[in-house]
Amino acid sequence: MPPERRQPRTLVVANQKGGVGKTTTAINLGTALAAIGEPTLVIDIDPQGNASTGLGVGHAERTLTAYDVLVGEARLADAVINTKIPGLTLVPATVDLSGAELELIGVPRRNSRLKDAILDYAAASDAPPAYILIDCPPSLTLLTINAMVAADAVVVPLQCEFFALEGLSQLLRTIDLVRASHNPALQIQGIVLTMSDKRNRLSEQVEADVRKNMGEMVYKTVIPRNVRISEAPSHGLPALVYDLRCPGSQAYIKLAGELIQRERVRKAA
Repeated sequence: MPPERRQPRTLVVANQKGGVGKTTTAINLGTALAAIGEPTLVIDIDPQGNASTGLGVGHAERTLTAYDVLVGEARLADAVINTKIPGLTLVPATVDLSGAELELIGVPRRNSRLKDAILDYAAASDAPPAYILIDCPPSLTLLTINAMVAADAVVVPLQCEFFALEGLSQLLRTIDLVRASHNPALQIQGIVLTMSDKRNRLSEQVEADVRKNMGEMVYKTVIPRNVRISEAPSHGLPALVYDLRCPGSQAYIKLAGELIQRERVRKAA
């Protein structure tokens, strides 16, 4: 009897608020998962293409992108490229994605284009990745909806700042809407607190408030504010490659371990 085919676990990294560490989390969580033996594909569907840049993929290398996949001009497998990190692949993005919403008006299953592409990719692949991470734009657009329709669960980066809970409530409403209309199985994998500064009492207050309101949904791991994390994208490297020993890199390794543990608990339930 042939071994059971592994189905990728698709996680969307999303927050409608910008500047919360969303792309940084997608890049470094993907790198950490790959480093601990979980092959991972990052799909960049943000027209800014920051995840692609942060993984060292220049514009000249982005011959086929998430845009081509969404508009039906390429299969997902054709757009996947290798990164410098073993076990980590990427579907890059360019500014062309900003026009996808208009081009898909009237197209059948326009909210499910990415889901259909991922299902086709997983079915045709001899060795699909263990995880697919989708990096979204910081807004509620057709791109974000496609990502949530395609996803099994959402990872929510949440900056330790004053309006954190307000932004979170907006995102939770969006997730509820997607559940009601397109993807009833969508879960929240976890909320990760980012850019925490232990020298700042506000960070501690925000963390306490989020944990009080969201409970076990919040990961134990907190990502600190760390200059090495900020520097890494300018070198086209994840922080884990740029400086493995810095506190930010070590936090993302712990986050990957915590995410995998949650997945084991989910499978056992």
